[in-house]
Amino acid sequence: MPGIPELLVVLLIVVLLFGTTKIKSLGNDLGSAIKGFRNAIDNDGDKTELLADEEKPGDNISASISADSKEPVESKKDS
Repeated sequence: MPGIPELLVVLLIVVLLFGTTKIKSLGNDLGSAIKGFRNAIDNDGDKTELLADEEKPGDNISASISADSKEPVESKKDS
């Protein structure tokens, strides 16, 4: 694992190669990307809550099955 002096040398080389303005713009872009990702996750959670509140198409199936099961089943007899 590199120590602090090695990390400082690497940081100095990166600053010399790219410059502070380029690093700052990369940081801003990364921050806005993370912010957009978090907003998308929050908005998706809101949609999930809305969908949970709505009635789903399969909700009434159990009621219709229990009503149908009370009717007698006619069997076919082979001749």
